Amino acid sequence: MLDIRALVERVGPTLLRTVVSPEPTVCVGDVVIAEPDEPPTAAGGDLVLGVAVTDREQAKRLARACGAQGAAAVLLKPPISADDAVAAAAEEAGVALVEVRPGAGWAQLVWLIRAALAGTGIEEADARGTGVGDLFRLADAVADVVDAPVTIEDAHSQVLAYSARQDLTDPARVSTIMGRKQPDEVLAKFRARGTFRQLSKGSSAIFVPAQQDGTLPRLVVPIRMGGELLGSMWAVVPGEVSEERSTAFADTAPLVALQLLRWRAVADAERRRSAEQVRLLLEGGEGWRVAVNELAVPNEAHRVVAIEMPSSAGPAEGHRLAMWEWITRGIGRRPLVTEIGTMLYALVPDRAGAGGWPDLREALMSHDASPRPLIAVGNAVAVADLPQSRAQAEELVGLLRTGQLRDRVAVYEDNWHLVVLSRMAGASTDAGVGSLGPLPVLREHDRTQGTEYLATLHAWLRHPGDPRQASRELRVHPNTFRYRMKRLTQLVDIDLESPNVRAALFVQLLADRWAQHG
Repeated sequence: MLDIRALVERVGPTLLRTVVSPEPTVCVGDVVIAEPDEPPTAAGGDLVLGVAVTDREQAKRLARACGAQGAAAVLLKPPISADDAVAAAAEEAGVALVEVRPGAGWAQLVWLIRAALAGTGIEEADARGTGVGDLFRLADAVADVVDAPVTIEDAHSQVLAYSARQDLTDPARVSTIMGRKQPDEVLAKFRARGTFRQLSKGSSAIFVPAQQDGTLPRLVVPIRMGGELLGSMWAVVPGEVSEERSTAFADTAPLVALQLLRWRAVADAERRRSAEQVRLLLEGGEGWRVAVNELAVPNEAHRVVAIEMPSSAGPAEGHRLAMWEWITRGIGRRPLVTEIGTMLYALVPDRAGAGGWPDLREALMSHDASPRPLIAVGNAVAVADLPQSRAQAEELVGLLRTGQLRDRVAVYEDNWHLVVLSRMAGASTDAGVGSLGPLPVLREHDRTQGTEYLATLHAWLRHPGDPRQASRELRVHPNTFRYRMKRLTQLVDIDLESPNVRAALFVQLLADRWAQHG
């Protein structure tokens, strides 16, 4: 059986953190849920989850009751888990206090803890599928073979599983496990040594010596199936490894490859199911409430992110799939993603913290892709109004597509005025307003004489009374700009003193420009 310290270590620091750990530690029995303002029905060694406990006095009473019943630990979420008075009550009661990370789901945590207690392996905190638990057990078995801590990673250096043993470690391994991915600076060092180049070519184990920054030696083996590189295994070793042990390590790769293929099949099925539910949410209509329950979407404001790969990117489907994989590898709690037509959509909560919009925005802004995808984001709305946020994002993608908007990530509240102008110009074009007034004469003169009177008038309307700014926009000398304005007013009779005339001309010119971009 596991005591509370071993269980916390097994589940992992991304989900649990010990706040109070009395001596002696107690072996864990089962998991029970505490009801608000009711004494827990815990047996000796139980873990008591304060799911609805948010009040200090409630938490203190729960800690005392658990101590009296011989429970192993009370599990609470911040900020109540960090309250000094609650910690003191737990310590006085002789019960451990464990903090559950804010992004962890309670139901998911119960499942993970029971899996650990049953010895069936710990799946990832996101519970991507039944195959991941087998990967953790396999990582433990491989660690015994190579006599070293092991991580199993996919082709993007994302950690899929890791062994329980932590007897030999360094900061690089700790940050890799906590972040579920090798940090960029660590990857850069291994790339500089040619490690990934060797992985892409061979099938035998690769020894990577210790580095000057204190990174311990690694034994790395590629995981392949049918010529495809599915991922790799990394073992932290104290030094050179015997040929027999290195060969034994490499010999485990085919077995891991089979498990990775199984995990991929399970993950793909789950992704398709999730994508269908997300599609129901974005399209609205009947079934959206069922989708909310299926996806466990919290009742808070969300945004819809629309992503379109430019036509110059080549086969769009492959690039959308790559972007899908990149997004769903996650920023904390991974966004919910789906495809509709040629567009990729991500649904993210509009809040700070793991998996929220600020984290995803930062990642999208720094995502280095060529050619660059078109990314637009709708307003934050209630879950029932997600189709509205989707429509806003799609409208912004249209402006990005035609070059009328050039933001790396276009957000609706920052660009609503362009949407207004776009709609107004579209309506004006449909109404045929471009054929009214003096504009057709200037348009024809530009076409036949090579002048730029329409552009000149547009700049003047945008910067009234400021010929220097208007000339900078046109990249001409201010005197050239003044001369053009004089000539065009001689060519046509325009009352530029009238605000109504100026407004009408601006709408006409705007419609012209939108029609050209469209």
